[in-house]
Amino acid sequence: MDDRQRFREVVLPHLDDALSLARWLTGNVPDAEDVVQDACLRAYRAIATTKDINPRAWLLAIVRNAAFTWLAKNRPKTAVTTNDEALFERASLEMVDPQASPETILIGKIDAEQLHTAIAALPLPYRETLLLREIEELSYQEISKILSIPIGTVMSRLARARNLLIQRLAMAGKGKAGAA
Repeated sequence: MDDRQRFREVVLPHLDDALSLARWLTGNVPDAEDVVQDACLRAYRAIATTKDINPRAWLLAIVRNAAFTWLAKNRPKTAVTTNDEALFERASLEMVDPQASPETILIGKIDAEQLHTAIAALPLPYRETLLLREIEELSYQEISKILSIPIGTVMSRLARARNLLIQRLAMAGKGKAGAA
C-alpha cells in the first residue's frame, strides 16, 4: 500500500475529531483549520514510519502538537477561549430533547454555554485532558501517550479538571440564582 492510500485509511476518517480538538485548543474554526492542515502534512510525512498504532490517538497527538506550535507562533501567552457560535449551537441542541418546550430549549442552551465557558476557563493541562477523555472519548492509555505523561497524571488531571468544572458551574448557578 502506498503512502497516499495509507494516509486516506489512517487519517481521513478522524478529521472531524482532529478539527474538534483543534477548535477547542485554538478557540475558533479558521485557526483550527490551519492547525489541522499542518497536522495532516505532518501525518503524511510520518505515515510511512507508523506501524501498529491507534490511528485516532496518533492523529490527535499530532494535532495537539501542531496546535501548540501554532499558538506559540501566533498568539500571546494568554487564555484561549472559543468563539465558535456554531459549535455552541450544535452542542446545546444535542443536549435538548426534540420534544422539549421553547423554555426548556432556552434553559438547555444557557446551560450548554455555561458548560462551554467553564471548560474554556480551565487551565490548559486540565482542559485538554478533560476534552480528550470526555469529548474525544479516549482511554487513559491513549491520553497518556498523546500528552506524554504517566497514566496516574492523566487520572489526577482528569479528577482535578472535573472538580474545577463542578466548582465553576456551581458558582455560575449561584450567580444565576442571585439574579432571579
